[in-house]
Amino acid sequence: MVDRDVLVKPEAKRVFVRRMFDGIAGTYDLLNHVLSLGIDIVWRKQTIDKLQPEANWHILDLATGTGDLGFESAKRGTHIDVVGVDLSVPMLRKGVEKNPAKSDTLKFLCGDCEHLPFPNELFDGLTIGFGIRNVANLEPALMEMCRVIKPGGRAAILEFSRPRTPFFRSIYNFYFRSILPIIGRLISRDPSAYHYLYESVMRFPEGPEFCRRLENAGFTQVQAFRLTFGIATIYMAHKN
Repeated sequence: MVDRDVLVKPEAKRVFVRRMFDGIAGTYDLLNHVLSLGIDIVWRKQTIDKLQPEANWHILDLATGTGDLGFESAKRGTHIDVVGVDLSVPMLRKGVEKNPAKSDTLKFLCGDCEHLPFPNELFDGLTIGFGIRNVANLEPALMEMCRVIKPGGRAAILEFSRPRTPFFRSIYNFYFRSILPIIGRLISRDPSAYHYLYESVMRFPEGPEFCRRLENAGFTQVQAFRLTFGIATIYMAHKN
């Protein structure tokens, strides 16, 4: 099980999340594909479909991990440059290794969503996949995200959510709570990582509540698009 402090105390959560991803970096991509039966690849493509990046865009991919969402953005048009930011250096190193052409369209940087080292209104677009629920302080992170986007820019946030249909929700909860941690432990050898996944998804303020928090941070035209029976949701937000 996960220490309760990790779920309720920002500094404890920040330390835990960094150590967790440092520890599972080597198996992270494999686990994502195995545990989601490959549908995480489809979700990422759908996220960039919603973002609709344009030629010459400068995109920030937060909680980039090994760069999957950033790589997807970079190949969607000409002269699209992406900066991928993550707390975990081992995850970033895996991302560098995954770039076979050694293209400079995706650059990796170690950093924290709550304190982004960028000037105001630098990026045309922003993405974050399965990472927003891991930030230690949600509101400051959302305000930082809004700060670094240009007026007229867009943000696309992909995150797990909770199905609303009772029957499917019961199956989902059983898989997340009982099956997923066993598979995760066998592959990653980290007994806490996938217990944390379940707990963090259950505590995340998804749906209308998260849309409200995006609006409070300064975003407008906020929309939520539920995917695959509500297992995941894409949140689209604009900066006017």
